Amino acid sequence: MILDICPSPALYPFYRQEHDTLIVVDIFRASTTMCAMLHHGAAAIIPVADIDQARAYKEKGFLVGAERHTRKCDFADCGNSPFDYTPERVHGREVVFTTTNGTRAIEQGKDTRELLIGSFSNIGALTRHCLHTTNRIVILCAGWHNRINLEDTLFGGAFAELLSAQSDVTIGSDAVRIAQLLWQRAKADPPVFLKASDHYARLLANGAEGDAAYCLSPDTVSVVPVYHRADKKIRAFR
Repeated sequence: MILDICPSPALYPFYRQEHDTLIVVDIFRASTTMCAMLHHGAAAIIPVADIDQARAYKEKGFLVGAERHTRKCDFADCGNSPFDYTPERVHGREVVFTTTNGTRAIEQGKDTRELLIGSFSNIGALTRHCLHTTNRIVILCAGWHNRINLEDTLFGGAFAELLSAQSDVTIGSDAVRIAQLLWQRAKADPPVFLKASDHYARLLANGAEGDAAYCLSPDTVSVVPVYHRADKKIRAFR
């Protein structure tokens, strides 16, 4: 099994292969939030990259989560916090979702053979799911406006450690080695390690420090979100 990490969506054309299993990761916060939605019973997530698409869905009566630059969009029902998507709000419903970085990364990778959503909250379930694939696995870090960030890369290192402990893994590039080195430095206390990061500061400035703590908590859900190309929706594989 080959594992690689694409540290920025801008670099994805140089990593992309047709038969990959692609894991889209946006730790702060989109991928964590999508895991929370499905964990709390959402029937499906409809990811859209464009804000006008989300607004059009809202006008049709859909439940819409929309965020730009860390803040909830004014027309939306919810933002990009995992705490917005309670069972009472989402159970049995389809949720339209657009964010600054995460849903754009999904748009980039939507034509791959298998697209999964990864976060610390589902890292154990995701690892177990990937043990059954014979495909090359690529983690696509959503980053921030195509810039590399610490938290997504850190997840890549943690995932590499877990997967390597349970399977024979071939490292695909130095990006994985970099992520592993970061994880070795951070694993004793990831929240403290990330307090100096760019996006932690953005969350703090917007009163979302509690989101950061949740986003770094491992194995709080057992769902693996899977993108279905036929209808462009994400559903839970349990």
